[in-house]
Amino acid sequence: MALPKQTFDAVIVGGGGSGLRAALQLSEAGHHVAVFSKVFPTRSHTVAAQGGIGASLGNMQEDHWLWHMYDTIKGSDYLGDQDAIEFMCRKAAEVVYELEHFGMPFDRNADGTIYQRPFGGHSQNFGERPVQRACAAADRTGHAMLHTLYQRNVRARCQFFVEWMALDLIRDHEGAVVGLIALEMETGQVVIFQTKSVILATGGAGRIFQSSTNAFINTGDGLGIAARAGIPLEDMEFWQFHPTGVAGAGVLITEGVRGEGGILLNAQGERFMERYAPTMKDLASRDVVSRAMDQEIKEGRGVGHEKDHVLLKLDHLGAEVIQKRLPGIREIALKFANVDPIREPIPVVPTCHYQMGGIPTNYYGQVVVPRGDNPAEPVPGLYAIGECACVSVHGANRLGTNSLLDLLVFGKSAGDHLSQWLKGNPQQRDLPKDAADRTLARLDRLNQATTGENVAEVGLDMRRAVQQHAGVFRTGQLLSEGIDKIRVIAERARHTAIQDKSQVFNTARIEALELENLVIVAEATLVSAEARTESRGAQARDDFKERDDRNWLKHSLWSMEGSRLHYKPVNLQPLTVESFEPKVRVY
Repeated sequence: MALPKQTFDAVIVGGGGSGLRAALQLSEAGHHVAVFSKVFPTRSHTVAAQGGIGASLGNMQEDHWLWHMYDTIKGSDYLGDQDAIEFMCRKAAEVVYELEHFGMPFDRNADGTIYQRPFGGHSQNFGERPVQRACAAADRTGHAMLHTLYQRNVRARCQFFVEWMALDLIRDHEGAVVGLIALEMETGQVVIFQTKSVILATGGAGRIFQSSTNAFINTGDGLGIAARAGIPLEDMEFWQFHPTGVAGAGVLITEGVRGEGGILLNAQGERFMERYAPTMKDLASRDVVSRAMDQEIKEGRGVGHEKDHVLLKLDHLGAEVIQKRLPGIREIALKFANVDPIREPIPVVPTCHYQMGGIPTNYYGQVVVPRGDNPAEPVPGLYAIGECACVSVHGANRLGTNSLLDLLVFGKSAGDHLSQWLKGNPQQRDLPKDAADRTLARLDRLNQATTGENVAEVGLDMRRAVQQHAGVFRTGQLLSEGIDKIRVIAERARHTAIQDKSQVFNTARIEALELENLVIVAEATLVSAEARTESRGAQARDDFKERDDRNWLKHSLWSMEGSRLHYKPVNLQPLTVESFEPKVRVY
């Protein structure tokens, strides 16, 4: 079957913060760039980020990038690579000021400088006291950032393919990435995009969980695409549960609420975080706060008829502060919890929020694959950035505000590096003759299947299984049972059928393709989590309660072929400063 073909210098899969930042660097450098997005770019999931961008500007009190670096390493539970973390924290002020000059409407202090709020895990002088480091645009920081970057890309004449879904990479006989196969969602047309390079910027895969702050589009497409192309997935056992999702809805309540002075209360009206984190209290790292909340609920101090949540109190801040600094949060509370936070607390519960793992890269965004005992080598023409990538700056637990910073720093870094790479590699490589065969076979099975399971039902079973077996607290038995379940579900996913083929805009076809990616991510998560016999960051094992630096100071790498695991050491050597040696995390 002959497929239509288009040609570009670079194809970026994903129109969120990292994809748009990379696209801007490439477009302004004069390269012919295409950006694919399942939704209109300003509706990408970056739009949901609320609290701020971490950067040691020092606008509110003394701050330093080295303190930010320390907080990030500590927050990562010492699983983050210290060279990449130094790179990110050093670049933070630069990318924030660039964004300001692009027109980002940051909140301002009276002297005109960017307003910064406190955030969980951020401190002065290596943990002594909280510091105000989050650069915010009220509680809609991601929204403001996404619109700013999109407008800048329009100005740079970047080409957008909106409501297109990327399906598979095309690699030649030498392993270089030479193209991408994509589907136009409205018509079902499949097109080959021949390109010198591909950047995967598809965001996270939080929809593997039943309770998640993630949008419905966060289905791990980049991870599935990479895994099918033979790329291993790194540190997939680590999923951050955000302490404050609206109970029963999962909608995010930003950490910025606690940064502004909000406090968590149990059924007895006690500010319980003082017992778990005496110094940082409600602004301890997210994994610490989530486990504390879960413990309060398990010990019977939960709130409500089912005693299954706690309360986030902010009425003491006053109506003026709430309406000025947290207007979106008030709107969310009214709509999803039916409470007005000016008068009463918001019911909250830990909810899956962010994936720390992903496609292994260096801090230039190049996808790097270890080969046995040999050093990791870049895959020619392939980059990954944002939440779908694992640099690794987040390690076992991401520090709040570092997600938006990650998008900006590594989006720009990848764009700059790829721009130089394209100058040295100006020729398009030839496409292999069988470039689209596997992809078309997958689509033909979907299109021709007359009997099979319902896609939505299989997806629901997958989310229930992951929620039950890989939640806030885990055990080996629970994870082992989950692996068995997910493998059965993966087989069921290979035998789904589209019930109504009469539709042109066939959402069931898209959901079936997304499910294929999700089950890959779910299996990678459970297999990696079972193998890691320790508690570190977001991985809390009831049967292995302690962190084990002797045996587990290493990154997991899960390969789809044979569902195999291998490992690589954590990089404890920063670029220019002394290493921060692992120690007990106390907040």
